[in-house]
Amino acid sequence: MKKWVFATNNQHKMVEAKQILGSFAEIVSLNIIDFYDDIEETADSFEGNALIKAKTVFDKTGFPCFADDSGLCVLALNGRPGVKSARYANELGPVDHSLNNQKLLNELQSQSDRSAFFVTVICAYGFSENPIYFRGEVHGQIATDLSGAEGFGYDPLFIPQGYDKTFAELGAIIKNSMSHRANALNKMKLHFS
Repeated sequence: MKKWVFATNNQHKMVEAKQILGSFAEIVSLNIIDFYDDIEETADSFEGNALIKAKTVFDKTGFPCFADDSGLCVLALNGRPGVKSARYANELGPVDHSLNNQKLLNELQSQSDRSAFFVTVICAYGFSENPIYFRGEVHGQIATDLSGAEGFGYDPLFIPQGYDKTFAELGAIIKNSMSHRANALNKMKLHFS
């Protein structure tokens, strides 16, 4: 089995990637290869941030790897929080999903259009001469209240199209069959198969 480095220390993302990719490859996180540096995501696009992470890890370790950048884009908010999704409520401080969700609910309070989509862009770096990108999206809407205990981030607020429950209520099996990250990872899997 191939061993692939996923340029993340986010355990939620690691679990999802392992479930989605299955026996395609053994996925290892940064701490397994003794990489502990903070990587600043300074780009203004998902592609740019994914490239920064993947290239930084490859340049410092020599391990071909893949990195993702993901976010929630809300139509009524002109695409925000977008690339700032993780630090939406606290741009300089640590990631706080609870504050992010509360800020989103507050900003949508007077909005009737609650359409939104999640996006993931994966950058595979070091596998060929140029980086390779894979984009996945899932469309839906933002609920009026938090609901469900599974998942992470905006999962308690995001209701995917065709469902009446949030990702946090639907659980990992259903989410991983259709999510933005699943779509991008499956494209990568197909490309390298």
